[in-house]
Amino acid sequence: MIELFAPAKLTLSLRVTGVRDDGFHLIDAEMVTLDLGDTLELDPDGDGLVVIRDGVREPGDDDDLVAAALRMVGRRAAVVLHKRVPAGAGLGGGSADAAAILRWSGATDLVAAASLGADVAFCVRGGRARVRGIGEVVEPLAFVERTLTLLTPPIHCSTPLVYRRWDELGGPRGEHGNDLEPAALSLVPDLATWRDRLQDATGRRPRLAGSGSTWFVEGAHPGPGRVVARTVPASGT
Repeated sequence: MIELFAPAKLTLSLRVTGVRDDGFHLIDAEMVTLDLGDTLELDPDGDGLVVIRDGVREPGDDDDLVAAALRMVGRRAAVVLHKRVPAGAGLGGGSADAAAILRWSGATDLVAAASLGADVAFCVRGGRARVRGIGEVVEPLAFVERTLTLLTPPIHCSTPLVYRRWDELGGPRGEHGNDLEPAALSLVPDLATWRDRLQDATGRRPRLAGSGSTWFVEGAHPGPGRVVARTVPASGT
């Protein structure tokens, strides 16, 4: 049995710089790897995917990013995925899981990785990086140790729908470093309640992680529903 760690990513800033002819949005973002994440248990002699979340064990879907990553690299394995990163939270949980499979198999093609999902290429590289294009251009940046407090509401934010709302709003520029924040708030107004809750608890103006739904602030502010996380360098550095 092989155990892999799939660390979450956090998008510290995100600018939308254009839209391709195929509808995919071009970005210029800063992303970092966090010390929280999912765990994958692999049996290279087996087959199939099982997902365990909140103690509930369920069979994985064929369209799960882990299954897609295994198909991409032409490998088979029985995988038990212990999910700790919430879905729809803007923390790249599914992308991190796929990236763990790609790293295990030795796949380093970031363009191919990005074809699985916009965040997969960064998650393969990890650390701290400037991410451009549709996610396939990953420029490593010097590691900076940071402590951040995250608050993830029980709200699922669909990345495609947030980008669609951004288009509908005429491509607004986010005042707090994330162009998707106005679109996410327009699409899911309840996000504002959780933003204000974190601001009241910390005295800092939260920023939205990517397309949401996680809000974060600098520093350690432990408390109900909040997670204190730290940035970590790229694996092997």
